[in-house]
Amino acid sequence: MLADTWYLFMKYTKITMRMPLWSLFTLIQPLLWLLIFTQLFKNMVDAPAMGGGSYVDFFVPGVLVMTALFGSSWSGVSLLREITAGSVDKMLASPVSRVAIVLSRVLHSAVQVVLQTLVILAIAWAMGAQLNLGLGALLMTLFSIFCLGVALAALSNGFAIILQREEPLVMIGNLMTLPLMFLSTAMVPKEFMPTWIETISLINPITYATESVRAVLVGTPDLQAYAIGASVMLAFAIISLAWAVNAFNGLRD
Repeated sequence: MLADTWYLFMKYTKITMRMPLWSLFTLIQPLLWLLIFTQLFKNMVDAPAMGGGSYVDFFVPGVLVMTALFGSSWSGVSLLREITAGSVDKMLASPVSRVAIVLSRVLHSAVQVVLQTLVILAIAWAMGAQLNLGLGALLMTLFSIFCLGVALAALSNGFAIILQREEPLVMIGNLMTLPLMFLSTAMVPKEFMPTWIETISLINPITYATESVRAVLVGTPDLQAYAIGASVMLAFAIISLAWAVNAFNGLRD
């Protein structure tokens, strides 16, 4: 299974390298948000919930999470196109591991998101963001983003297998991006939210991803807050991946 996963992972990596513009395209919206929203809200005054610091520093973790959202939530579209073209049927007729077919796609999407995260961090640093970019903080940040990427890519692939149609998959992809962002602490602290949005944010995995990244990347590191958020992300990734594999086994039947 591990060998099959590696070979399929390299296959999708080579496809991505042949079409680098697609990877750049998925970076456009997070970059626009980084550039526009940081300028729009940079003059926020008297914001004790933000520690009185820069909105750029506060918003960068949200942009990193947004990168994972836009980079992974559409992963299932390419699987759906492979199913339609008959490529998946050919793989099912071969001795390749069924788990590897899903796992390779999910890992490819998550690794791509991690690389995009590094690009966003470099741009944020160039914009003057005061971030903790030491090796430990960077690795913990990438771990949370990787787990989120795995979870979202697994959900997208699972829905692609179940729905077998692109239109409802696109609709679900939209629901996995902007609503989850606005109902989390990616853009504003919980103290600034209406009560009902704050309540929803407590069960929103995007909140835990953002808070875990913010805990180590901005200000004084809070390892307890990071541990809570990262643990939720790890559990989210494992459950989503198990569900996607189970959905794919159903397709085989």
